[in-house]
Amino acid sequence: MGYLNLNQGYREGLLETRSVIKKDNYALITPDGLVNNVVPGFQDCDVTILGSPRLGARFVDYLVTVKNEGGNKTGFAGEGIQSFVYVIYGTINAYAAGKKYELTAGGYLYVPPHLQLTFENNNNGEDSRLFLYKKRYQPLKGHPLKGHTPDVVTGNVNDIKQEAYEGMKEVLIQDLLPKGIEYDMNIHILSFKPGASHGYIETHVQEHGAYVLSGRGMYNLDNEWMPVDKGDYIFMGAYVPQATYAIGLDEPFSYIYSKDANRDIDL
Repeated sequence: MGYLNLNQGYREGLLETRSVIKKDNYALITPDGLVNNVVPGFQDCDVTILGSPRLGARFVDYLVTVKNEGGNKTGFAGEGIQSFVYVIYGTINAYAAGKKYELTAGGYLYVPPHLQLTFENNNNGEDSRLFLYKKRYQPLKGHPLKGHTPDVVTGNVNDIKQEAYEGMKEVLIQDLLPKGIEYDMNIHILSFKPGASHGYIETHVQEHGAYVLSGRGMYNLDNEWMPVDKGDYIFMGAYVPQATYAIGLDEPFSYIYSKDANRDIDL
């Protein structure tokens, strides 16, 4: 059943899963199948690698459970690779460029590609859980801001106003990063009230890695409808038809996701 729910050994029923893996296309990964990876630099942490180039993504997403006084104190990303950390629950101290950021649930920190991210648990001995992201930065070419790099960005989603997504008041979006052209990606949280949906099946060049924060939905991935639940992870490759609608009674279907932006396609 997986390490996340501490349920090991034989199960009573048949072996089964909702996970679907279509490399270079899309993937739905459920919590029960996740395993704990040993990754150098992470101390007293359970680390699961979610989306990665081996799946077809141009980024890496992680789910990290930080225990006791654990964390990553040797440095994560940098040297041309940007990073982002979001606190699902708990509290951590995160550091970039010698500055300390205390992040509680809903808190986040973006670290540009010329800096490294470090962090440690600060939750009074209780676990903290993080959604962690890294992607190689694509510098600007042929633009007045050529050579300009993005800045450190921090905040908490509880302080960000929810905006109607494409004019639909039952679908709300939050942008966690600035829209400046120096940023080659963004992180959003999209929330659907029960019964709400995308306005159309999206088909675009941008790819996504999405972690479901709350609720349930039905997701269309390459014209296959499948149920998704809190704790699921979805990878959506370039040009994969995609859309969702929320199901359930009263909890919004909400997920945090990355999107590449503000760049042309290299040939």
